This record gives sequence, structure tokens and C-alpha cells, in this order.
Amino acid sequence: MVRPSMLVALGALAAATVACAPADNTATAPTAATTTACTKDQLKLTNAGKLTIGTDKPAYEPWFKDDDPANGQGFESAVAFAVAGELGFDRSEVQWSTVKFDTAFAPGAKKFDFDVNQVSITPERANAVDFSDGYYTVKQAIVAIQGSKFAEAKSLAELKDAKIGVQVGTTSLNAVESVIQPSAKPNVYTEQIDAVNGLKNKQVDALVVDLPTAFYVTAAQIEKSKIVGQFSSTGGTPEEFGLVMQKGSQLKPCVDKAVQTLKSKGELAKIEQQWLGSAAGAPELK
Repeated sequence: MVRPSMLVALGALAAATVACAPADNTATAPTAATTTACTKDQLKLTNAGKLTIGTDKPAYEPWFKDDDPANGQGFESAVAFAVAGELGFDRSEVQWSTVKFDTAFAPGAKKFDFDVNQVSITPERANAVDFSDGYYTVKQAIVAIQGSKFAEAKSLAELKDAKIGVQVGTTSLNAVESVIQPSAKPNVYTEQIDAVNGLKNKQVDALVVDLPTAFYVTAAQIEKSKIVGQFSSTGGTPEEFGLVMQKGSQLKPCVDKAVQTLKSKGELAKIEQQWLGSAAGAPELK
């Protein structure tokens, strides 16, 4: 399972510096030269003096390590702390909050400043919450048991008759329904671990998850399983993970600025290479 490392494309740093404070409501046109630094004392935070970051529990590898988001290990923990650093917070000034996956992007007030939990940016979700600029470009993957009927599929068409397991509320489910379009309705599970157990217990023929998660599933969760292949879940526009914020969050311009700075410096690419470098070798299915 080796293919060239899946690096996030380096984004261009925005030509105008992002302003953190809202602009005055005046009739005059804004000037490009007007900038405001996103310093800690200017940020409107959920808890004064602390940057509160949300994620689900359990927190799975390779996104987090040892089910401990606060240890800085795993791709998303490292990204979160890197963003925090760009905002001026050191490790002691960051606190974590447990937030279920599907409630992170549901309408309503949030108990975090931003949430990091493999949440794909979609127009529907963006109606309820604000997203940062994308920090990771992702593809979906199909996992099956070695030697099973669908384990050697070479195309998405060969998966039409597969019974597929997938987690509710995910873009993986959207990809199953809109891209694979299996003849039988997929088995939809509330939690990812239930979908994993569905494949392990042969309730389904295949599992669809994002690619890095697929590598963890095959390496640590299901013996004698394999990645059948990867595929794009969209018709052309790349699927990206974004940091989730409450709708209308005043923090968004500063978080966007932090993400773009990390991209332009190559830091996001380094973090991806360190923690997701094994996400390689899955053939492309079309």
C-alpha cells in the first residue's frame, strides 16, 4: 500500500491581510490597505483567556493518537495546535471540549471556538455554521475483507451489488448514494465503530470511510481487511475538511488567516506527511 504521499496543495496566501475586527458600517468603500492584526486580546472567545477546541470522543487515529486530542499527536491534533499557535496561544492556553460529530455542524450556539473532526465543507452545512478555509483535501475509500467477493473490484461499477456500511451524517454516505449508487440501500450506522463492526461481523460486504481512516481500519481494527481503492466523492470540486465555527463567528477571518499562513509556510504539508504519510497505495476507482 504505497503511493506518492498525499500532500495538501499549498494554498496561495491571500493578497490582502484578513481583518479580525468587523468593519465599521459606513457608506464608504473599504480600502485594501486597511488591516487589523488578529491578536489574542482582540479575539472574542467562548471562554476568556482560553482557546476552546471541540472534537468527538473517541478520537480515532490517524487524526488523533491514544484517544487524547490534547497531546498534540495525530494529524488533526497537530493542525489544531498549529492554528492555535498562529492565533497566539501556547499549549497551556488551549482547552478541549467533547462534541459529537453531527452536533458540531448542527444549527445553534456552540461551546467551542472551533471544532476539528474531519468535517467536510458542504453548502448545506455552511447554512448552519461557518467553516475555515480547507485544511485537508480528502478522498473516500472502500474497505473489504481479503478474499471476499468485492475485495478485488477494479471499478465502482463492480461494487453496485455490494452491501455497503457507512456512518450516518457523513460525506461518505453521500458518496455511496451519489457516486457508487449500489443496488441495495447501504447499512447506515450511528457511530463509525458500529460500521467497522458491521464489516467485521459480515453484516456488510464493504465499508466506505475517508482514505486515512481506511488505513487505520485495515491496520488496527479489522484483521485481514484491505483497501479496495479510493475515489472522489464529488463531481470535480475537491472535498475538503474545514474547521467548524458558530455561524457568524468573529473568529473566522483570523482562523482563515492562520490556515492560509500554515499552508504558505508549508507547515500543513509537513503535518500531513508526518501523520498521514501512510495514506498511500490505494488504487483509483472510477
